[in-house]
Amino acid sequence: MSFTKWNFIMTVFGIFSFLFDIGVDLWISFKYFQQELHLFALLTIYFALVSTLIVQTFSYSWFKDDDDDDKSTKSVLITHLFLVGALLRYWFAVKYGYQATYDHRRCKFQATKQKAVCAMTDLSMLRCFKTYLESTPQFILQLYILMEHGHITIMQYLSILISAFSISWSTVDYQMSLRKSLPGKKGISVGFPLLSYTLYKFFTLTSWIVSVVFLITCNIYIFAGLVTSLGIAGFCWAWMQDTDFCTSKGMEILYRAVVGIFLIFTFFNVKGAKTRVSVCVYYSVRVLCTLGILALCFYLRPAFARTFIFAVLSVATVVTLGLGILSLILYYACFHPTLHAIGQTSEDVVDGIPGRIQRFLMP
Repeated sequence: MSFTKWNFIMTVFGIFSFLFDIGVDLWISFKYFQQELHLFALLTIYFALVSTLIVQTFSYSWFKDDDDDDKSTKSVLITHLFLVGALLRYWFAVKYGYQATYDHRRCKFQATKQKAVCAMTDLSMLRCFKTYLESTPQFILQLYILMEHGHITIMQYLSILISAFSISWSTVDYQMSLRKSLPGKKGISVGFPLLSYTLYKFFTLTSWIVSVVFLITCNIYIFAGLVTSLGIAGFCWAWMQDTDFCTSKGMEILYRAVVGIFLIFTFFNVKGAKTRVSVCVYYSVRVLCTLGILALCFYLRPAFARTFIFAVLSVATVVTLGLGILSLILYYACFHPTLHAIGQTSEDVVDGIPGRIQRFLMP
């Protein structure tokens, strides 16, 4: 994969987006405390802190795997203990990215470009962690506040928009980056293929998130039971797939737990195998859960379920789920890169890129 000027610009933009996201989280938490909504403030901080700790843990683990220098590893450890490991990775990505795109006369140019690609792919994986460990739960929380309390500040609207954009686009961006990073894998073409894949992820994610918020307003205990059951099922599925993403047993267990959380929200190919059966089972369960949640809401009739907006959102939830599944079928039937690739390898073998990208989740 080549490291283009666009990749460099987006990496620089990612730094500002990362810092802005932290600022928004702090501001939202502060506003909740001001409004005496202490639980919501603590939940916002909790989601941000947990995702940050997990991201720092994986980031440091990867640095340790890639660098045998004890002195360098110790300095990296200190950086991650202060929870700024992501900024360190952005620094390396910008440094090598600039050298790869604007300093072609530099000696060992190919090695520098390879380092830039490695830094970018690592950041892409870490953003994927952040999306489903922080942005998605916060999105659910913001929607719940909007539905349950009805009043919301401009900054809270901004937080919802940021979360929605982060969730819907980051998965698509990761899929594009992943396929570009793997030799023998054709990337998603711009146009209808990209549109159909984006709509598939956007519609299925949006429908499910709204359904989950309905369930929270309906019965918090059933919500907790459902989410826990789905998370455990995802963890067991990752365990059965015998994933080998990490170099240590402890980190591999943590990785499988994180995969379980990911699978609560959207489908991922856990180990690069053929997915026709698993994706059919996954979205069959999704349809049953969505319809079950709506039926439960109509049966229990909480206050929100007696409003006109609930009726509108219920119809929209079913429609968007249907559109998402249709987009999924359209993408895999007509536009998937493997349908038009000649000589594409069946295994994701990466030359010069850390082996972990080969073993990470496939959207």
